[in-house]
Amino acid sequence: MKEIELDAIDLQLLDQLQKDASLSNQALADRVHTSAPTCLRRVKRLRDSGLIEKQVAVLNPQTLAAHTGYGLTAIVEVSLDRQDTGALEAFEKRVALEVAVQQCYRVSPGPDFCLVVHTWDMPTYQALTQRLFTTDANVRNVKAFFSVHRSKFGAELPMHAPR
Repeated sequence: MKEIELDAIDLQLLDQLQKDASLSNQALADRVHTSAPTCLRRVKRLRDSGLIEKQVAVLNPQTLAAHTGYGLTAIVEVSLDRQDTGALEAFEKRVALEVAVQQCYRVSPGPDFCLVVHTWDMPTYQALTQRLFTTDANVRNVKAFFSVHRSKFGAELPMHAPR
């Protein structure tokens, strides 16, 4: 990944793509008031630089649960006994392998990690906790909060400084 300078058009492109990455190149160009070839070139540059990590479809877990029958979301705080670099990185590598762990944040102060976990149901969550927490001698404490309703979800990063 190479470092690039961002101008106002780049910031507008990033802002629009965060809102709707399914826009056609022409629609995106129209929204930022540039030509389609310029838009395509700039978006490729933003991808190549690593600023655009990936494009995904964001599913609604509550709606999906209505169709599949189950769905459990948990916010999990994890504290380790040892916080040396090796122990922290080892834990991060283990949780990265679990598809149910949607997000993992190393935090401070308080617990060492906060995880966002989506599982099929409580037995599936319990199996996950056995794999990740119970069998790891370095995990000191786990505290889970189970979602009863998602009132907001977003992944957009602000493109402009607050006024």
